[in-house]
Amino acid sequence: MPSRESILAAVRANRPAATPLPPVADFAGEATVEQFTHWLHFIGGQVIRLAPAQPLDQVVRQLYPDATRIASDLIPATVPVDQQTPTEVLEAVDVAVLRGELGVAENGAVWVPEVNMLHRALPMISQHLALVLDHRSIVATMHQAYAAVQHTGNYGVFIAGPSKTADIEQSLVIGAHGARSLVVLLR
Repeated sequence: MPSRESILAAVRANRPAATPLPPVADFAGEATVEQFTHWLHFIGGQVIRLAPAQPLDQVVRQLYPDATRIASDLIPATVPVDQQTPTEVLEAVDVAVLRGELGVAENGAVWVPEVNMLHRALPMISQHLALVLDHRSIVATMHQAYAAVQHTGNYGVFIAGPSKTADIEQSLVIGAHGARSLVVLLR
């Protein structure tokens, strides 16, 4: 028997018994609006708690009084957006107001599935981003978020804070490759 076959036969004969995988930790924790708010503020975002009957469009107009180009399916929009909208139109959007499906208390991230984006580039290319989130949809950890995400489209993204980078001379730049601000409007 050639040496290759004898080596492979010896490996097969001395293979250890299969062992079960270790249990996956639960990482359970308590999801609180306060913790979510703390971490979103820490990474440069803002949380505004809305009163039950407070009109969303009124809040957005107060937050962004100079915005003339608003894209949304939650409030009256001035820029109609769908999946075929060219990026030249999207990059002129002042504010995108979109629905977030899930918040994560441990890091301030919000899950936005493609079906809520109007266009998959809109959350990343608008100047400012406002995400509307039900306070009851906040989970404690990313482990719980991954378990809870119902992926209904081809794409989705966890958004945490405004875009930022410090690559150039270790100087923090906000809005370098995405929205310059992020506001989460909690209902």
